[in-house]
Amino acid sequence: METGKQVISERLRAVREVMRRERLGAFIFPSSDPHQSEYVADHWKGREWVSGFNGSDGTAVVTMTGAALWTDSRYFLSAEEQLRGTEYELMRLKMAGTPTIAEWIDRELSRAESTEVGIDGMVSAAADVETLIGELRHEGGLTLRTNFDLLGQVWRDRPPLPQGMVEVWPMEYAGESAHDKLQRIRTALHQKHADGMLMAALDDIAWTLNLRGSDIYCTPLFVSYLIISATQATLYIDPRKLSTEVSAYLKDEGVDVAPYDQVKKGLNDYFEYSILTDPQEVNYSLYQVVRNKQLWGKERAGEHIVRDESPVKRMKTVKNAAEQAGFRRAMLRDGIAMTRFLKWLSETTEPVTEMGVDAKLTALRAEQPLFRGLSFDNIAAYGEHGAIVHYEATPDSDVTLLPGNLLLLDSGAQYLDSTTDITRTIAIGPVNQEQCRVYTLVLKGHIQLAMAQFPSGISGTQLDVLAKQAMWRDGMNYLHGTGHGVGAYLSVHEGPHQIRMEWKPAPLVSGMIVTNEPGIYLAGRFGVRIENMMLIVPAQETEFGQFLRFEPLTLCPIDKTPIVRDMLTDEEKTWLNDYHQMVYDRLAPSLTAEEQQWLRGATAPLE
Repeated sequence: METGKQVISERLRAVREVMRRERLGAFIFPSSDPHQSEYVADHWKGREWVSGFNGSDGTAVVTMTGAALWTDSRYFLSAEEQLRGTEYELMRLKMAGTPTIAEWIDRELSRAESTEVGIDGMVSAAADVETLIGELRHEGGLTLRTNFDLLGQVWRDRPPLPQGMVEVWPMEYAGESAHDKLQRIRTALHQKHADGMLMAALDDIAWTLNLRGSDIYCTPLFVSYLIISATQATLYIDPRKLSTEVSAYLKDEGVDVAPYDQVKKGLNDYFEYSILTDPQEVNYSLYQVVRNKQLWGKERAGEHIVRDESPVKRMKTVKNAAEQAGFRRAMLRDGIAMTRFLKWLSETTEPVTEMGVDAKLTALRAEQPLFRGLSFDNIAAYGEHGAIVHYEATPDSDVTLLPGNLLLLDSGAQYLDSTTDITRTIAIGPVNQEQCRVYTLVLKGHIQLAMAQFPSGISGTQLDVLAKQAMWRDGMNYLHGTGHGVGAYLSVHEGPHQIRMEWKPAPLVSGMIVTNEPGIYLAGRFGVRIENMMLIVPAQETEFGQFLRFEPLTLCPIDKTPIVRDMLTDEEKTWLNDYHQMVYDRLAPSLTAEEQQWLRGATAPLE
């Protein structure tokens, strides 16, 4: 039986045979697909295939004499384990002494016969490839070849393109027709001096057309492209995925259909003068098709391209009344499942493991109406595992929950009317003074951000300090974002608006959904994170303009056991008591008498 090390060795040998034939000195395998998706279909998991590392983010590079993999701090431990025994050298991003990809390739190819580097331009964003071209040129005149799919030559049992059927997302949930959305998009394009656009992001396409699919893990999307002109719209998709009903729907909405693999032909046939392409979203190969196109019979390379952010990104972040109602309904059902889970966890006398937590909560969510699956893999991290920000229990790492530490539980679901994301940190038995203090610092940050009132249009970066000021005074911090957008039965991570320390200029406006999830992580000991989803709503209008506030959407008790009450201000205690009263009032009518009694205790006011 072949070991993982042997499998990777054989794959590297096959890769190098093709590289030798093609006279390539190095080949780069990113984690992306042609649509720059957060989750990618198995067909495009080439980096995992060639390296054995299965984290969601990373880049593998292979030369004739070496191999390396770059990933971030979320995956240092798992990557080290998965790469052990292979040729791969782990490159820890943002750590001192770690070379860039271009620097490492330059060093590796300093004595090589070929200085040509390969990457598949169909799975790499235009902006990323352009940056890489510049870096390779700077390092030593290295050239980049983008027109070759090496995986197509060596991946013999490569999974096919996903074939999930597409369905219409009902108007009662969408709140706006695809026809009207297309008209809004055309208006926005006209303001950007573009006659049309190439849309490649799968969540943007699904939102625009009010369609959903099942091609992408944990996300109801379908593999496709959409080309919009001033008078037409064409969806490029495998037609076998469209039922008679969906085909008729698209025709009624004014959308034509063409095969997925004919998108390049569609770009060459595009008849308008200008086209918007978002270089962060459109892959390099398709961008080059547009760039090299001839218009009006004359060579006008690049003149007709409008390089700009897709207007759809910001449109879909502002939820209409129907979408907001969907979030509230979904959070109610999610809150019922969470309450039943927390009651079970507090009362069970049987041993419970991290994987048992995952299975129980998933089963309780699955009982809820309109449940369509998880929005991401549950993170059930007990004790020291809680300090690993994106930990996922496996049979090898699974541990039993014992009294004396904290369980960090980050989870979410896809319901037909919306998407949820929630984190609770739960004391398992008595916990120590350090755990209580850290827990309370995180809770203070959560409450301070939740209570914020702010001018419309400011950036989330300007609010980030509210979640961190108390922990900063104690010399503590966290490096992940404090808040992200959430899609309406779409991706659980949606932007461009965020709340985080790094500068993110996207404005916060009424109608946006954003999470509130500060945390503290002490390596080898425990981690704490508390997360609610919030809706941005009007607060008041004064002579200084429109002010906004956050309306909490998540309905689930926050564990009061680890709170150091003296650390909370009276204002913070009032917020927590009011929040818990709201949780009880909204959930209780849907619970049994026994569940109501448990929830009454879990949401009782702080003394």
